[in-house]
Amino acid sequence: MSEDTDGTADLWEGLPEGIRRQVDGYVLQDRLMYAVRVVWEARRAQGVGLYEAQELVSDRYVHFGDRVARTPDCPLDLESLAAIASGIRARVVAIEAVWDGDTIHDWFVRLLAVTEEPAGEHALATVYRGTGARALEAEGADPGPLDPHAAAATRAGTALAAHLGVPFHFASPDSPDDSAPRWRATP
Repeated sequence: MSEDTDGTADLWEGLPEGIRRQVDGYVLQDRLMYAVRVVWEARRAQGVGLYEAQELVSDRYVHFGDRVARTPDCPLDLESLAAIASGIRARVVAIEAVWDGDTIHDWFVRLLAVTEEPAGEHALATVYRGTGARALEAEGADPGPLDPHAAAATRAGTALAAHLGVPFHFASPDSPDDSAPRWRATP
């Protein structure tokens, strides 16, 4: 193991061989939550919490490095987003970017197509910090004052909205806020 975060090496060595093989299999497939669950279920009776299980699995990701078959980034190019939007059966009335977050990815931005009938939202892309940074780098774009995921979602969402002839809405691009006001059509 290349890193020992808070004694995870001892926890790793204390796991049965079959559990270690299963965890490594999930890590190599980029199935983070499955790997965490296996560690936690195998050792929660001994007081290992989800945080410790997540730290151990994170160390396994570091151990394997580029050998992990990473889940591909959602496409953020106009052609791909337009193709996804064209598959939505309802009329798209706006493109919206909203903040979301979890304990694994921290904050990320969901790019959504808002529809009228039936009213709803349809996922177009999830933009994690790394996804945004890679997209901006590929375009040679500078995020400016925004976090890379907010900047990339703004660029992609604005371009798609212009392409579709609908408004783009991102209530809080400057700072993560999952309770920021959502887009509403004006009567």
